[in-house]
Amino acid sequence: MAFDIEMIKKVYENMPGRVDKARELVGRPLTLTEKILYNHLWDGVPSQVFKRGVDYVDFAPDRVACQDATAQMALLQFMHAGKSKVAVPTTVHCDHLIQAKVDAATDLARAKTQSNEVFDFLSSVSNKYGIGFWKPGAGIIHQVVLENYAFPGGMMIGTDSHTVNAGGLGMVAIGVGGADAVDVMSGMAWELKFPKLIGVKLTGKLSGWTAPKDVILKVAGILTVKGGTGAIVEYFGEGATSMSCTGKGTICNMGAEIGATTSTFGYDASMGRYLRSTNRADVADAADKVASYLTGDPEVYANPEQYFDQVIEINLSELEPHLNGPFTPDLATPISKMKEEAIKNNWPLQIQVGLIGSCTNSSYEDISRAASLARQVSAKNLKTKSQFTITPGSEVVRYTIERDGFIDTFHKIGATVFANACGPCIGMWDRDGAEKEERNTIVHSFNRNFSKRADGNPNTLAFVGSPELVTAMAIAGDLSFNPLTDTLINEDGEEVMLEEPTGDELPPKGFDVKDPGFQSPAEDGSGVQVVVSPTSERLQLLAPFDAWDGKNITGAKLLIKAFGKCTTDHISMAGPWLRFRGHLDNISNNMLIGAVNAFNQKTNSVKNQLTGQYDAVPAVARAYKAAGVPSIVVGDHNYGEGSSREHAAMEPRFLGVKAVLVKSFARIHETNLKKQGLLGLTFANETDYDKIKEDDTINFTDLTQFAPGKPLTLEFVHADGTKDIILANHTYNQGQIGWFVAGSALNLIAAGKA
Repeated sequence: MAFDIEMIKKVYENMPGRVDKARELVGRPLTLTEKILYNHLWDGVPSQVFKRGVDYVDFAPDRVACQDATAQMALLQFMHAGKSKVAVPTTVHCDHLIQAKVDAATDLARAKTQSNEVFDFLSSVSNKYGIGFWKPGAGIIHQVVLENYAFPGGMMIGTDSHTVNAGGLGMVAIGVGGADAVDVMSGMAWELKFPKLIGVKLTGKLSGWTAPKDVILKVAGILTVKGGTGAIVEYFGEGATSMSCTGKGTICNMGAEIGATTSTFGYDASMGRYLRSTNRADVADAADKVASYLTGDPEVYANPEQYFDQVIEINLSELEPHLNGPFTPDLATPISKMKEEAIKNNWPLQIQVGLIGSCTNSSYEDISRAASLARQVSAKNLKTKSQFTITPGSEVVRYTIERDGFIDTFHKIGATVFANACGPCIGMWDRDGAEKEERNTIVHSFNRNFSKRADGNPNTLAFVGSPELVTAMAIAGDLSFNPLTDTLINEDGEEVMLEEPTGDELPPKGFDVKDPGFQSPAEDGSGVQVVVSPTSERLQLLAPFDAWDGKNITGAKLLIKAFGKCTTDHISMAGPWLRFRGHLDNISNNMLIGAVNAFNQKTNSVKNQLTGQYDAVPAVARAYKAAGVPSIVVGDHNYGEGSSREHAAMEPRFLGVKAVLVKSFARIHETNLKKQGLLGLTFANETDYDKIKEDDTINFTDLTQFAPGKPLTLEFVHADGTKDIILANHTYNQGQIGWFVAGSALNLIAAGKA
């Protein structure tokens, strides 16, 4: 039986009446996205029509999922909410704190020793507050959610940007910051601006070397890293129904890389097969009874231009395998063009490492297709030219692929199998030689490839592809290799070609596992003690942020004017810093150390206006805070893209930053800033970015009249006494202004006023 089956049945019980009412109100056929959203309104039965991209709406998500790196701060905040138990089904997954270095067993044992304090904290808090706990080694949050909790037509939020992976099972699943999760866990409504809708019509059918990953790599090339901002992407068409459920999950997973709120697919036979194969026939049976409500209305898919804000059409029969990168996931290159592009851009052709797995591509189908290529190495007397690693997505998948001989196949070509964890995908990879910062090329089937993302080396060029393509490229060891057309020279000096990959959508013998790694919470957690040592370097109880004093912010100093791309990895790096994710003071020592200072083009080097000297960004911020001087951060386009980590908002708040003024925000980061009581502002005139100088002092002139829809006026006073008046827009509604006034959203929850 599935987890929380009664909750799922209730969602389906409510759906026909609520969706029919919404269709009546809207006066037209509905997309799947609209059906799910209108079925999850906080007020229950729909009573009004919401305007896309305009109206803020209160929703009632069905569940919450947290990974261990973000769960620490989320649960520390929840402990201040005054609740005895979570209000909706919630899970915590230990997957981020396991560093890949040697092999699965060695790395997992080391992580359990190094992060024992954190794992014990998460386990005890979960036990106390009714939260399901997935132990280290159980798997990556998104794979585990797909295998156990995702269900068609559901709505969930998760403290990780790739929560969107659950769209592969027909959910609206959205990545959020911890403060948003705390709202829902506390029994409150969750607020979201009603999204715009992008429809992607998939015609034809995948075959040969082309994989579901290539669909999203193509879409990323079309929409770019910010083209999906504020929108939900809904896939449909014969191409959608012809691919596997886990393939759909891959596409939804990387929807985070186009800035989309989430992505989803309508319920179909592949989802039913997946549910039944993962011991959830009860969910499949319940979904079958309301199947027409779990996909878009036929009229929508017949004439998508009338119902979506944007429509993209891709013919899967013509789609070519892609490699995207380096340094950004939207630089899309068909494999037939890669040799030309690599030579033109002087990208290193020798591939040092090929890595497959991660939450994006670690399904049974992915691994079986990659294994079909690995078997050809010995069959064709080839030698793998690159290092090769596999990161299984869950213990269920790992155990099953070991039973079916795939792990042995990979070992025979010299591959390393890492633990069931995020590992290299999030920078938890202790890669030999990375500290030398040599220019090199790697290929992987992960989702992100920002500078320093995988191994901390700014000169590692990472290219994203399907597991099949990555495996072939690792065998060849050459970025210019095209497996569709090119031959390889085997150990006998003969020219051979790799045959097209093959594999099974689901294991023919079914999934199997001895210990999935799940811990059920106590029925009554009131007696469970949660202890945080005051001398801990890993965990720190939170103190409330100060409320606004009701006055204009004046005398603020410019902390940094960030130049170009500034992701959450630039604002709050992962990798070795993950160990401090539960300690706000310590983690704040990485604030903006990856951002490029526009005035000297250096990272982690900004001017301290109090001394005139250059120092690390956190050090200067701490100096301003100690002196009682507020500070402001200025940024470029799509500021805060990437991870959902709220540390990228909490650290500036903790170190005295009052406002972040940018050309545009990524959705999750803007919300996180609001939740933590910061001012997230955008230039009314983007060229005003160029007026800001290194020695500027900033004064707000009308913050005392802070109101929805009313821009704020900032006075930038330059060192020579001249001034520039800059108008700043914002998207705060009255409730969000209340967060700023109170000092944070959590302050309102704790006071019982939210």
